Amino acid sequence: MEPQHLIVRTIYNILFAVSFALSAPFYFIKMRRRGKAQLEKTNFDWRKNFSQRFARYDARLKQAITNRHTLWMHAVSMGEVNILTQVIKVLEPRLPNLKIVVSTTTTTGMERLQNVLPSHISRIYYPLDLRSWASRALNTVKPEAIVLVEAEIWPNFLWRAKSTKTPIFLINARLSPKSFRGYKLARWIFRPLFAAFTGIATQNEADAARLKELGARPEAIHIVGSLKYDAAKLDERRMLDVPDMFRQLGVPANAQVIVGGSTHDGEETILAEQFLRLQKTFPDLFLVLVPRHFEFAREVGKKLAATGIKFAYRTEIVQSTQYRPGEIQCLLVNSNGELKSFYKHASVVFVGKSLSITAEGGQNPIEPAALGKPVVFGPNMSAFAEIVRNFLDADAAVQVQNPEELEKAFAELLANKERREELGCNALKVVHENLGAIDRTVDMIVQHLEGGELYVAPGR
Repeated sequence: MEPQHLIVRTIYNILFAVSFALSAPFYFIKMRRRGKAQLEKTNFDWRKNFSQRFARYDARLKQAITNRHTLWMHAVSMGEVNILTQVIKVLEPRLPNLKIVVSTTTTTGMERLQNVLPSHISRIYYPLDLRSWASRALNTVKPEAIVLVEAEIWPNFLWRAKSTKTPIFLINARLSPKSFRGYKLARWIFRPLFAAFTGIATQNEADAARLKELGARPEAIHIVGSLKYDAAKLDERRMLDVPDMFRQLGVPANAQVIVGGSTHDGEETILAEQFLRLQKTFPDLFLVLVPRHFEFAREVGKKLAATGIKFAYRTEIVQSTQYRPGEIQCLLVNSNGELKSFYKHASVVFVGKSLSITAEGGQNPIEPAALGKPVVFGPNMSAFAEIVRNFLDADAAVQVQNPEELEKAFAELLANKERREELGCNALKVVHENLGAIDRTVDMIVQHLEGGELYVAPGR
């Protein structure tokens, strides 16, 4: 190893160790708080396999990968997990000799993996990026290739993978202006890491240019589009009977429904106050709020109570209870993994994390668009900039700049069924026109691995 590389790694490991030591108490307190709420609502025990975060794996995993050709795939949290599960469906038949191990960082991601992946795919937590833990994880799994979703760049993990000449792929790669500036600022660490990727599937030309500037090799970059369009899963079965739940809540059969999806702090209060004003014009209106972090639903509930809106928690609805019409004006969803089910029955959808003053970047607008719903979002959609442009250019969504414009947009759409249908049809068209990124991504991976032991030629 060259002296300058050794210095860079030493500095990084010192900085990481110090920052980890300082932040660990807050990190674990936050994890415990979220995990406890998750356990209460879903019976998913966040403490199970906690030692995997320190690269300590049980005999069951080791037995599952013994004498197998292993592919390690990593998805940070819920959104990336949804993408990765679709990639696996296409990739697995193309590489039938492999054993797939999927990792995630969050407990919500792990719960999702447990629910959607078949049992023959191993699921683990991604190790914290201390050098010894990253090395132990890779020495245990011994992957013949690694696939990372979006920009999940942890130096010790990648340095170790690079040292063993393991092919590394980055898929659905996107770089927000903030991330790009951060990587450039620390280019002495990240430039060699971006150069080490065997293949990068990126969403558009702008991201490709940023990746090249950060050190990625031009021949490794493939512009395939956004995998989020495919991951919307147009044909997904939905088990939740939302109409029956609405009947139980006393919601009229012809009621119009506003769904606030993946909302963040402050947005729920804005939507509740707007609802109370809009209901004077649209008396059968009903509101569904789905906070991005369902474990904070109790705090959200306190703020909703202050507005005067009459609401019920999703998890407190029992079959034996029948509410009178008008008794409940709002459903606060404090459960996980049900957002699409409510999107399906929305008249208008607001995509959260786009209006709040405490968070920005936006949430995924493709999910409601794939259901043909009229979609509204605020000005802070930087995490989905290219996708937002696609929708706006096709008159397939409405973007507002502030709460006042949002309320006006709601009123106009609720009063105009034809406009709602037009937006929904345009949105669905955009989704269909952008499908295929997963197939192109899998082609990139398979082409790089072609000829290796993971690969089996079609028809063989």
